[in-house]
Amino acid sequence: MSGPSARCTSTLAGVSESNDLPSQRIAAALRQKIANGQLAPGDRIPSTRQLVREWGVAMATATRALAILRDEGLVTTRTGSGTVVRSGHGAGRPGLTRNRVLGVAVHVADREGLEAVSIRKLAGVLKVSPMSLYRHVAGRDELETLMVRAIFKSSPLPDPMPGGWRERLETVYRRQWRLYRAHPWLAELTLVTRPPLAPEAMLHTEWTLEALAELQLDAPTRVRTALALAALVHGLALGALHEVRAEQQSRLRNDEWWATIDAEASEMLHGANFRRLAELDTLSAETFGLTGLDETFELALGHYLDGLEARQQYRRPRP
Repeated sequence: MSGPSARCTSTLAGVSESNDLPSQRIAAALRQKIANGQLAPGDRIPSTRQLVREWGVAMATATRALAILRDEGLVTTRTGSGTVVRSGHGAGRPGLTRNRVLGVAVHVADREGLEAVSIRKLAGVLKVSPMSLYRHVAGRDELETLMVRAIFKSSPLPDPMPGGWRERLETVYRRQWRLYRAHPWLAELTLVTRPPLAPEAMLHTEWTLEALAELQLDAPTRVRTALALAALVHGLALGALHEVRAEQQSRLRNDEWWATIDAEASEMLHGANFRRLAELDTLSAETFGLTGLDETFELALGHYLDGLEARQQYRRPRP
């Protein structure tokens, strides 16, 4: 096995093995005491000498255990006091966790785009060392998959699912579209032909195939129909992502950008006798912007499902 998957697996194995080290076990025990309030903010953490006596480990191991907690931002060293619990990390205020890392990653991606998300960036926001994050995520590949899972998990499909095939597909893809609109970067991580192995996202495909199973479609056609529907929504989501980026890079909203090229575009359209394109001059610029994409999505989804319904009626045997 080679490539990103092999690197991710190798790193995960390394993390798993490191969790069995004595320094990790000591750090975990102290971390639990901080979480449940046995060690409150300002309390002294057992010294390395105390840890050596209590745990029967070498001085280097005890030192490493305290370094782990320091890297996670749970403790700090004060002159004359030794190592103490940092403020804000007492009972009910857990330290660094996978959910906290994912929350920050999603926030950064929403605000600055997926390209801004990096281990170093997250470490800076969380005020911990980059190495401390690798105890919670194996690397970029796993982080991105976990981000996809977190987004789909935040808006689960209803249980039970709607009864009719059309209602089921409308539910799936309207829910999916809302996720894309709330998190434009998501479209970069949900390629139709190479989807992430994220159970929460895979359920959308399962529902789609289940709905299409009610129609008179052979297996290959059913799969291609599901792919085409997902590609339709994903393509519009990519369009929304590129519009967000264009606005950020140009510092112009879509209507403002159209205003800057209005004269040149009008001359080109009329000069080349693009009669139908020239008719677009009468439309609002919002039709082509982010706001207009919501209406375009509803139109496209409706047309697609209308086509499936018409196909079924055409193929239905006559009495």
